Amino acid sequence: MKKVITGLFLMFTMLVASVAAAETIDVSDNHGGSVAAYSQRWKGLAARGVKVRIVGACQSACTVLLGYIPRDHICVMPAARFGFHTAHRPDMTAVLWHSYASDIQGWINARGGLTPDFKWMGAPDTYRYFHKC
Repeated sequence: MKKVITGLFLMFTMLVASVAAAETIDVSDNHGGSVAAYSQRWKGLAARGVKVRIVGACQSACTVLLGYIPRDHICVMPAARFGFHTAHRPDMTAVLWHSYASDIQGWINARGGLTPDFKWMGAPDTYRYFHKC
């Protein structure tokens, strides 16, 4: 009986883990905020194995998700857009910058680097870096 209960418990645990891993978060019209708060949020979601669907704008601190969510867990819809710019604090700008992969940094640098003005990445560029949903 103990083996049956242990087996059922393991199956239940695996089922719960697979449901959590299958969770998808939609990002749309996200205007950002505190880089530190967004870093904590995306770090926790990444630990749960969530997938992220970019439906609309992800700007400012929202873009820090690129440093936490694996690229193969991110997909973009046709209206997906990333808005990159400097943070209000230089140390938080550094956090943002280091969260971007080198190819994303290259895209930003080709457009003048991180500045107070937004650099918007939308289709077709988003399709070069992320898969379509």
